[in-house]
Amino acid sequence: MMRIGLACVALLALAACGGGSRGYNPSGKYGSSAVLFAQGPISNACMAGGRKDATRARCGCIQAVADRSMSNSEQRRGAKFFKDPHQAQETRQSSRPGDETFWLNWKEFGNSASTLCAAT
Repeated sequence: MMRIGLACVALLALAACGGGSRGYNPSGKYGSSAVLFAQGPISNACMAGGRKDATRARCGCIQAVADRSMSNSEQRRGAKFFKDPHQAQETRQSSRPGDETFWLNWKEFGNSASTLCAAT
């Protein structure tokens, strides 16, 4: 049960960023000129995860959102969820204040990635 929950969270960021060819414009409107893309620990973990929908563009978009919303250490911690989804479940269920804060940030990141990367 915990693995399923963790896998769902890890997949949320990836699966929510699929489809279309339009990019996100920083003004808040969708357009064809701007595309979010970056490289880093989230992008690397996304590509290494072996999911068939993990494209360079999608993983790069997810990384760009991570760069906007999480610190480097949070990104490295979250990247581990792609390889070991059970860690995400343990973090989500933890009562430690640091884990709770991280989990709220991770959830917000997932929601933002879903919105901003929907066009990639």
